[in-house]
Amino acid sequence: MFSYLLLALALAGCVASSVFVLLAVLGRRHYRREVAARSALPQPVQLPLVSVLKPVHGMEPRLRENLESFFLLDYPQFELLFCARSRDDAALAIVSELRLKYQNISASVLVSGEPPWPNAKVYSLAKMVEEARGNILVISDSDVEVQRNYLREVTKPFADPQVGMTTCLYRGFPTGGLWSRLEALGMSVEMTAGVLIANMMEGMKFALGPTMAIRKDVLDKIGGARACGDYCSDDFLFGNWTDAAGYKVVLSEHVIDHIVLNRDWKNSWKHQVRWMKSTRCSRPKGHFGTGLTFAMPFGVLGLVAGMLIGQPLVGLAVCLFCFFQRMFLSVAIGGGVVQDPRATRDAWLYPLRDLLGFVFWAASYGSRVIDWRGEKYRLEDGGKMVKVTAKSG
Repeated sequence: MFSYLLLALALAGCVASSVFVLLAVLGRRHYRREVAARSALPQPVQLPLVSVLKPVHGMEPRLRENLESFFLLDYPQFELLFCARSRDDAALAIVSELRLKYQNISASVLVSGEPPWPNAKVYSLAKMVEEARGNILVISDSDVEVQRNYLREVTKPFADPQVGMTTCLYRGFPTGGLWSRLEALGMSVEMTAGVLIANMMEGMKFALGPTMAIRKDVLDKIGGARACGDYCSDDFLFGNWTDAAGYKVVLSEHVIDHIVLNRDWKNSWKHQVRWMKSTRCSRPKGHFGTGLTFAMPFGVLGLVAGMLIGQPLVGLAVCLFCFFQRMFLSVAIGGGVVQDPRATRDAWLYPLRDLLGFVFWAASYGSRVIDWRGEKYRLEDGGKMVKVTAKSG
């Protein structure tokens, strides 16, 4: 009897994950229609001055290429602001070289000092916001690379005065090794599918950290950068508060390359579980439901159940159904939406990433403690970070 219950659970999971795939495909169509509708709208003759805010922290794979892509932007009026915690930060050496190479680009360097808030990135943002001259602020992580038309596409929706923020989908860019490839697939497929569904079903009520473009007056209305200083998921909160203030959050047509920094299992595990824990504390109900969006755990369960009831072919059929379903998702979303060639070429690897994604999801319920730049914090409800002292930890 127990074996049949396992099989029933596996079949229910197959149905749930199939519904997720269907919704993702519908979300893809909805997104394309949104992009087409925006393209038909008249654009302002004079583009606004944009301030690009780039927090940096140490050396990273492809850092030079990432930062240089911002010096090459095709946009009439923009400034780049970089901020590090200390003046001897290795990333600032690259920034200095690029400033000398592209002296026609307005680029400034700030040093924040030690942050008084748990989220050091947000503290850097607050310093840069004070110096920014543009009415539109584009917040971009250091581990992303963009195309020359990035600012034109990201700022396009601001022609509508009701738009307070735009954000971008991204494709994972592996930097070497199996674990980097798997994490990149998760970015291109799993993350993109979830965002498309959310955008279709309720509109964007959050932002994605690699790029957040926000009007300066809107940022002031939601409390400024300081409001997120104690939280881990600043991207979610910036977008959520913008929506709550009555402004639209728009998913831009521009897709960026998000460089995967983790090349080994240990660091990849820590990064992805931390992200899952952050999501769990910021959006507990949605995160719990995420468990039903994976397919391969139910495929493996079906295979085991089929063997236990003496019907191995039935179990194999369930497992293969889930395997090919995930391959289809990788091609349809990773290849078809964010144009990631690896999501098509490595579609056979995505079922493994799906299985690992479930493991990361389950691990997020193990504790609320995360490692953040060498410090340990406990995440409270809402994603607030509280430092774990030696005595309490």
